[in-house]
Amino acid sequence: MANDKKRYRSDVRPIWCPGCGHYGVLHSLYAALAKLDLPPEQIAIASGIGCSGRFPAFVNAYGFHGVHGRALPLATGIKLGNPELTVIAVGGDGDAYSIGAGHFPHAARRNINITYIVMDNRIYGLTKGQPSPTSPTGMKLKASPYGSTDTPLKPVTAALAYNASFVARGFSAWTKELTEILVQAIQHRGFAFVEVLSPCITFYNTYQHFKEVLHPIPEGHDVTDITAAMALALVDPTLYHGIFYANPRPCYEDTIAELRAEAQEGQADLSHLLQRFRA
Repeated sequence: MANDKKRYRSDVRPIWCPGCGHYGVLHSLYAALAKLDLPPEQIAIASGIGCSGRFPAFVNAYGFHGVHGRALPLATGIKLGNPELTVIAVGGDGDAYSIGAGHFPHAARRNINITYIVMDNRIYGLTKGQPSPTSPTGMKLKASPYGSTDTPLKPVTAALAYNASFVARGFSAWTKELTEILVQAIQHRGFAFVEVLSPCITFYNTYQHFKEVLHPIPEGHDVTDITAAMALALVDPTLYHGIFYANPRPCYEDTIAELRAEAQEGQADLSHLLQRFRA
């Protein structure tokens, strides 16, 4: 069954716009799951709102399409409820970095063992093209006819600052490279953040732009060196793709399990106190 991508495809056909980068992300996820030969019944996918929110319907696995910005709390609850599951959270730049931004640092610092895929098209696509938290300054759209005045966020630098134990960037058009990144992210024990540049063909077509500015992370980069990773993430206008940082540490669910066991072992005998009230 290994490398059989078909068993991860559901009967629901994707309905994104033709040319949407999310098709490449979905294809790469199928390929990554097939390479890892994961049983579909051992996979759970959580999503929020937006074009990316449709992901659970397209994958033959357990799925939870939640509310706006809440993919990470959903994924955290699923993982704590059943630590044996492979849990993947998906979101877009609006869902992840706007209403859902408050959950990002805490999932990273807790190091919950999930993979977080954020498809960044630098625009709100589902709501017809408003500037998002990663849109460039000066972007002129119907919702910002004189140009956006906001400075865009840098998600990779943010993830590193939040001490995520795995940080990477991929491009939806380069599915071979993206598949390998997703394989390593899913295999990583801890919070794995993957930014995927995934152009919106309808409202902000960035395919050519990304092909011009994206470059592979230099050979010899030490993925355990967070300072070197931050230096690469801060380079502008070049964008590096690949794995910036990978440095495992104890997972949140493992720590919680240890605390639970310790608490159960150390439970005090309160029978003598209760006896006073029965007298």
